[in-house]
Amino acid sequence: MSQDKTRRTLRTRGEMPFFVFMVVLNVLIVVGIIRAATVLTWLPDKVTDTAWADAIRWALIALLLLVPALIVIRETQRASTRGTAVELSPSQFPEIYETAEDFASELGLRRRPDIFLANGNGALNAFAAQATGHDYVVLSNELFANLYHGNREGLRFILGHEMGHIRLSHVALWYQIAVAYSQPIPILGQLLSRLREYSADRNGAYVAPDGAAGLVVLASGRHTETDVNVKELVEQGRRLRGFWVWLAQLPRSHPYTVRRLERLTAHGLLK
Repeated sequence: MSQDKTRRTLRTRGEMPFFVFMVVLNVLIVVGIIRAATVLTWLPDKVTDTAWADAIRWALIALLLLVPALIVIRETQRASTRGTAVELSPSQFPEIYETAEDFASELGLRRRPDIFLANGNGALNAFAAQATGHDYVVLSNELFANLYHGNREGLRFILGHEMGHIRLSHVALWYQIAVAYSQPIPILGQLLSRLREYSADRNGAYVAPDGAAGLVVLASGRHTETDVNVKELVEQGRRLRGFWVWLAQLPRSHPYTVRRLERLTAHGLLK
């Protein structure tokens, strides 16, 4: 199988159909807001020509400001990151910087993302984002230090996972606008988020097939990921079934960690 064909499999099967559904829902919500703001036929007659009607109309119009607000958030987030985090370079953690260069080529990214190391205040976290002309990945110090000194393959998986979000356009402005009004809907928004995570996991495993520790550390916590029996953890994921398991996951933005590990192993993407 060619590299391009292999890359096309690095999106979980259900993500795009559900994304299309959320885009259609997003459009319907926007149309509904515009219609409600211009017509107001749903208000009682005695309220239609009052100041209350004007206030309701302007409140509805204000909802449409979500898009410019989203642009401001994206730009200020990157500015804040540049001012508070360490940017990797050929002389600042050069090995990880070069890894990002290699992954950008392997994943077919149009530009190498900037990589930042930030104080996570104890959280094991990482995220990908975008601003005008820039893609970037932020790694929390706690996650970075634990894997950098103890398991580089795990760190490579995390980096590949976040760059997968960039490759799949999850952080692109057009994508975020396309689901800006449907994404906040409870249950539906979290389901789309979980599907995105499964897809990004596939990209992480594609560039770092030995990087199971990148997920294990999220389940076991700091300093113990190298002591965990990964096969036993995968088996735990296989046993994770049932109504309460399904119900507990509904409000979660990320899939269960052991299930993510089990899926990647079942698909032969992690060794």
